Amino acid sequence: MALTTYSPISSDWPCQVKTPGSYDWERSATRWLRELVPARYGTYPALIRHPVLLARHAQIQVHHEVRVARTALQTARAELPALGLPESVIEHTIRLYAAELMQLQHIARSVRAVTQALVDSSATRGH
Repeated sequence: MALTTYSPISSDWPCQVKTPGSYDWERSATRWLRELVPARYGTYPALIRHPVLLARHAQIQVHHEVRVARTALQTARAELPALGLPESVIEHTIRLYAAELMQLQHIARSVRAVTQALVDSSATRGH
């Protein structure tokens, strides 16, 4: 019998975050969210004390990373040859960007799910 439950509440729920309502789930959410933002943001007291603020910032951060990956993918075929890269490297890079974009889109959905759970939890407590 497990003492903590890590089962996802949806396919987008990150495995690193405990199920909402379980012991210490908000701490696990905060730890996971801190990994998604630049390290200096993880030291700001307001973001540490208020996981919903950290989640909001993580959403913004990941949204911009998606935009960067999308731009890199869309411009690679036109811009990389000018850098003198062989075609095989360009093709590999395009596949890399496409895979990264898919991963970031999944992370973005996960951040939205965790954010909503944090908001719901905060509302339940009356904050």
